[in-house]
Amino acid sequence: MRGRTIKLSAARRLVGDLMRFSIGVPRVTVQRQMNLGPLQRARLTQPSRPSWTVLFLKGYALLSRETPDLRRAYIKFPRAQLYEYPESVASIAHEREYGGERVVLLSSIKAPERRPIAELEALIQAARSRPVLEIKEFRRALKFARAPAPLRWLLMWLGLNIGRQRARRFGTFQLSVYSGLGAESLNPLSPLTTLFNYGPISADGSVTVRIHYDHRVMDGANVARALERFEKILNGEVASEVKSIAPLAPQGVAAAPDTAASGTAI
Repeated sequence: MRGRTIKLSAARRLVGDLMRFSIGVPRVTVQRQMNLGPLQRARLTQPSRPSWTVLFLKGYALLSRETPDLRRAYIKFPRAQLYEYPESVASIAHEREYGGERVVLLSSIKAPERRPIAELEALIQAARSRPVLEIKEFRRALKFARAPAPLRWLLMWLGLNIGRQRARRFGTFQLSVYSGLGAESLNPLSPLTTLFNYGPISADGSVTVRIHYDHRVMDGANVARALERFEKILNGEVASEVKSIAPLAPQGVAAAPDTAASGTAI
C-alpha cells in the first residue's frame, strides 16, 4: 500500500530524544488509592478553584522536601553515583498547538514547595495559554531540537549525568497527567528519578495516584510510604492553604478548569 512520508517536526524530535534516554531507566510503579475528601471540600469552598494539577504539584513538592530520596538522581559522570539536591525543580508536561500539530512541551518551576498555590496556578496557566514562542523554555527547546542529532544526544547525556546541571536542565521530578480527558497513563516514561500522575477524580475525592520511580535510586517500600504521606499532606497542609487563600486567576488568563489536565504523558 502506497502511503506518504511525514517529516519529523522539532517537537517530535524532542519527544524522540527524551525517549532515547528514558528507555534505559529501570522504572517501577507503585500506586495508591487515595481519599482526598478533605481537600475536595476545601477546594469547593473557594470562589476561584485551584486546579488539581496545582494542588498535586504543591503536595508532591512538600513531600519531596521531607523525603530526600525524591530529590536524588542517578548520574554517571564522572562515575556512577547518587546526587542529592537541596530543593525540587518540577518539570510539567503541557500539550500545546504549534506548527499545525499538537505537541508536548515541558516547563519547569523551581522550588514549588516554597511558592503559594496562587503563584503556582499563575505559572502553569501562563505555560498553557501564552503563545508558544513567548515562553523561553519552549522557544529554547524547539531551537535545540533543530540541532544535529549527535550534538543533541551528547548535550542531553551531559545534562542528565552532571549533577549540578541536571536539575537546572531537566528538573528533579515530572508531573504529567491527562485525567481531564477521562484517562490515565499506566506506563509513562521519563529520564527523571520520579514521575507522578493520577487518574480521574471522583465527586467524593477518591483517586488513584502513582509514582513511577528509578529503582537505582530508591526502593518500592519507600515509595509506598511516600504515597501514604502524600495523601496526608494533600488532606492536611495543602487543604489548609486552600482554605486560607483564595487563588485568583491573573488578569487576561482564564481560570483553570475544575478537572486537571496538564497536557500529556511523555
